[in-house]
This record gives sequence, structure tokens and C-alpha cells, in this order.
Amino acid sequence: MRLTVDGQRIEISTKRECEPEKWNSSAGRKNGAKEDVKLLNAYLDTLQSKVHDVHRQLIEAGRPITAESVKNILVGSAVKPKMILEIFHEHNDKMSKLVGTDFAPGTLERYKTSFEHTKEFIKYKYRTADLEIEKLDYDFIADYEFWMKAVRKRSHNTTMKYLSNFKKISLLCIKRGWLACDPFHAYKMTKHEVDRQALTGPELQAITTRDFGQGRLAQVRDIFLFCCYTGLAYADVFKLKRSEIIDGSDGEKWIVIKRQKTESPSRIPLLPQALSIISVYDEHPQCIARIGCYQCCQTRR
Repeated sequence: MRLTVDGQRIEISTKRECEPEKWNSSAGRKNGAKEDVKLLNAYLDTLQSKVHDVHRQLIEAGRPITAESVKNILVGSAVKPKMILEIFHEHNDKMSKLVGTDFAPGTLERYKTSFEHTKEFIKYKYRTADLEIEKLDYDFIADYEFWMKAVRKRSHNTTMKYLSNFKKISLLCIKRGWLACDPFHAYKMTKHEVDRQALTGPELQAITTRDFGQGRLAQVRDIFLFCCYTGLAYADVFKLKRSEIIDGSDGEKWIVIKRQKTESPSRIPLLPQALSIISVYDEHPQCIARIGCYQCCQTRR
């Protein structure tokens, strides 16, 4: 039996025999009216019908149709179905090996959290530990959004953030030919605008003068104020080194760094308030040990 799909041809043995002079090449069947002829032709009819059934199954499942995929199902050696959480876990495992070069630790943590949300949703919705990638469709995404908001009580923007992480996994499946259609095709991922008010002068002063003692909260306060007076993100402050604070041509102190998120160079003049915070930690043992200017102000969140 010969299967041809898009020019790719595969031959499969029917495991039956026929005398060459009794074979009808145009009909693909054996000539004759005896019982053994009827049995052989009926078997070939069944085999041909099974090929059409497999073809239909692949179309309905949205899986790639190739001569190889049809043959694998026919002979019972179909490839193990790809599972959503398996693919997600493999993605996170590869990402963990690139932390520090291509990805920040925080990015990995967000994808790990997204993986756990996906795992809980599949268990909640489908009552199973994992789900075949072929089941990933628009309804899956819409139900995932509803579950995040109604069951997990997450905000709209937080829900969109986790769906955005999950979308990367579905795109990987599409690129590798494991998924025929994009489940996000008709799904609109929009975030609500959030009106964030800037701190006023009095509010910033109140934080500055608040007595938190000498413990962790005081360090957290100093980190926040340093970010306010430099415009740096926490990640940039955490990795700031003494060597990145230089004397500028104007005689003032400047920070010269590469921003972690954008990898763009930045030159930032240090205001007196920021210099005052640096001086507090200038001789701090933790700063000296880590060769950092402000790394001692890290805190676990």
C-alpha cells in the first residue's frame, strides 16, 4: 500500500499475497469470485477505509498530516502526544540554564509561577495532571482567563501577564509543528490603564524622616529613596558597583551603568540625597565584602 502526501511517499506492506496474473492493477484488487478472493478484497477495502479514517482524525485534531504520521498510526507506532506541562517545564528548564546571560532571575521566577498556575488550571478544569497540546484552543485560553479572575482572584492586568507568558509556550509549539492553529488568534490581550500618582514632596519627606530603627525596614526605606532620587529600578540598584560611580567632568559624582532590562547605557548625576544614602553604607561590612556600593541594601521580597 502506497501513501503519498505533498510529494512524500511511503509504502506499507499489507501482509497479504496474490498471484501476479490474478492482480488487477487499475482496481487495486484481485480478480475472481471465489471465497478467498472475496476475503482478500474485503481486507483491502477495510485497510483503505482505515487510511481515510486516520486522515480524518488528523484533520479534526489539527495535527500535521504527513505520510509518516498516517503510517505511524496505522502500524501502531504513533508518536507520543506532546503534553502542555511537559513542554512548559522543558522551556523553564532551558531558561534556568541561561539565567545570567540571556535572562534575569526574576524572569525565570515569573515563568515558574505561570507554570504552576497552568498546572492548577488544567487540574481544576480537566481533572487531569496534564493535557495534550492538541486540546489547546480558544476555549482553553478563555477559560484560563476566567479561572484566573474568578477562582484565583487575580486582577485583569495580572491575568494578562500570565497569559502572555503562556502564549510564548503556544508559539513554540506552532513553530515546531506540534500545533496547527494559534489558540490566541482571535483572543485580544489588552491591559487596563492604571493611573499611578507620583509621590508628593511632603510624602517623600515623611518616608525620609520616618524612624524604622536600624534593621531591615530601614534598608528597605533607603533602597526606595535611592531609587526615587536616581530613577533606577531595584534590579539596577542591587547590582550597582563602586566602580560605576565616577567623577564627572563637572566635578560631581555620576552613576555610569548599563540598565538591566534594556541593556542601554545610562549616565545619572547623583543628587545630594542619593550621596547621603551612599555615605551611610560606605563602610558597611556587607558592602565591602561584596565589592558593591549599594548591594548591602538588598532585601528578600
